[in-house]
Order: sequence, then structure tokens, then C-alpha cells
Amino acid sequence: MHYSVLGSTGLEVSRFGLGCMRFPESEADSIEMVRYALDHGVNYIDTAYSYEGSELIVGKALAGGYREKAVLATKCPVWKAERPGDLEAFLDEELIRLKTDYIDVYLLHDMNVLHWEKALRWEAPEFLDRMIDKGKIRHKACSFHGPYDHFQKVLNGHDWEMIQIQLNILDENNQAGLQGLKDGAAKGIPAVIMEPLRGGALTRFVPPPVRKLMKWSPRSWSLVEWAFRYLADKPEVKVVLSGTNELSQLKENIRIFSEAVPGHFTDEDRAFIIELQEAYREAFAVPCTECGYCLPCPEGVAIPEIFAHYNRKKLTKHWIDGLLYQRNNIQSSTDASRCVECGRCEERCPQNIDIMAKLKEAHKKLGGGRLD
Repeated sequence: MHYSVLGSTGLEVSRFGLGCMRFPESEADSIEMVRYALDHGVNYIDTAYSYEGSELIVGKALAGGYREKAVLATKCPVWKAERPGDLEAFLDEELIRLKTDYIDVYLLHDMNVLHWEKALRWEAPEFLDRMIDKGKIRHKACSFHGPYDHFQKVLNGHDWEMIQIQLNILDENNQAGLQGLKDGAAKGIPAVIMEPLRGGALTRFVPPPVRKLMKWSPRSWSLVEWAFRYLADKPEVKVVLSGTNELSQLKENIRIFSEAVPGHFTDEDRAFIIELQEAYREAFAVPCTECGYCLPCPEGVAIPEIFAHYNRKKLTKHWIDGLLYQRNNIQSSTDASRCVECGRCEERCPQNIDIMAKLKEAHKKLGGGRLD
């Protein structure tokens, strides 16, 4: 495993970090996965208050001497706070769940426009400084979703020791993007990368143009390896987070990051990435990563599930997703026709998707008819 120094924190972190948002269903398998990662050189473990059940599992996995091996990062759900004191209460809950006295890197979670406004209202950045003084956390950071102009406000809004952004081969000019990565580096703020595979969407349903292009790949790498190496090639990237559902996936990811170092791409490799980007861009109907931040919908609309059906239908041209939408969503009253356009989902969407319009579009394309 290759390591990098996480800016002014001085922490030596593995360039591959285990994201703990999407664990396997089995708790035992999840614990085994965390411990396997730590036993094989991965030391950056990322979870969050809002990842249901995740912190409890991580806490169990870190018992028996594993806490000392980990650089532990978790996140504060600022949007849940109703008063300033709630922030420390959340942190205290997390310390109990994680069975630890301190968090190595504590992030204000998902600093989109609305969450940042609330963070400023409750003086959340200053709260991080107080928690460092108390010894409950060691370093302060934030994760970010939102447009680039807002990224500038957040980046310059506090003396962060790290910032976590979304970046992958399709998001160079989306959200913080490549420019945001460079902006942070210019200020000496190291970057941790999330969504390197867009929640798995890059590899789960590969469109025909991409499959055809892969036959002419200049390397024997899989799509996953291309996507990871694209990020590992960039010296500004200190950690790439990825969640794994199976131990075999984790082993493969560890192998890739044990070989990939900054600057290892050739000009031919970079040219191939550009071709991959062009092949992908025409394939997705909705840039949804199925993160679930839009949920719960007050009307019960299964938003990520509907967009997954829509994207699969666009990618595969197969009728099955239309049938599944009608059987699984329309019959259970979780389909797009239930949307009353309250807009709550759009306020929370990290990808800034025009969800209400896309739901109407998906409903029609999946055989539900027009919604006017």
C-alpha cells in the first residue's frame, strides 16, 4: 500500500480508504472486511453519523487492538441540529458507538448550500475548534456537495485541515471538480475523494460504446482499475474512498492501490480516459449515485430506485426495467406519480439533479404514462 501525508495534520494515510456507507448485509462479514483492510495496509476508515448502523459496526471492528491501526474519520449531521448544543451531543453519541475516546478526522457532513447556512448559524466550524481543545477530535474537515461557486465559499470559510469532495472520470467539471481539487491544493488543504465509481454506476451497467471501447484498451485494466488509477495518478489526491460489498472486491482494490502511484499515467492512458468519458456521457439518463440523501420522501416516492430503473433502461435498452417499475413501484404506490413537487428532495440532492422533472421523465419512459 502506498501512503501520503494528509497535509498539516501530519497523518500518514493509505491512498485507498475504506468507505463504510455500503456494508454487506452480514455484520460479521462487515467486521471481517474492516479488519482485513487494516491488516493489509489500509488505515483510513470513513463512516458517518447518518450511515445507518455503520458506526456501530466500525466500533465493533476496531475492538481488540484495531483502533490503534486506524485513522478514523466520521461526520457530523449538521442538518439534524435544532440548537448549538446538539452538535456536541451528536459527537458524543458517535464516540460511544465507535468505542473510542477521540476521532482522528471529524467532518461537517455534506456542506451543500442549505447545510452550510445551518453550519454558520450554529457556528459549526468554531464547534470543531472547541472539540479539538477538548480532545474529542484531532483534526477538522468537511465533506462537500454542490456547485463550484458554493465550493469556493466553503473552502474559504474556515481553516480546514482536509476537505472531502466527489470526483471521478465523469465529474471533472461537476461540483467541486478538478478545479476544486487544485484550489484546495493551492491553499494547502488536502483532498479525500468520494464517489470514485459514482456509487458503482460506472461499472454496474456498462453501455455498449464503453464495452466496445474497452476492447481497444491500451492496458489490461478493468473499468474499476481505470477509474481508480485515474484518481491515483493525481498527486493532489491523498485518499480515494471506496465501499466494498465483498471481500474479493476489497482485495482487488488493495492490489490496485498497491501498484498505482501519482504520475504513473502515460499520455496514451490520459487519451483513453478522454475516450471513456465521451462514451459514458451519452449513456446516463440521470446522474444519480443512489446515495439516498433525497430520502425519505414524505409521499413515499422511491426516488433512487426509480432513477436506477431509468438509467438501466437507457443503458441496456431492455424492457425489464419498465416492467419492474410497474410491478415494484406503481403497484406499491412508490412511483413518480406520487410526487407532489414539495422540493425537499432537490434541497438535499448532492448532485443538484432536477429531481421533480426527471421523475416525470422517468415515469413516462418506464411505461407509466405522462405526468402533467
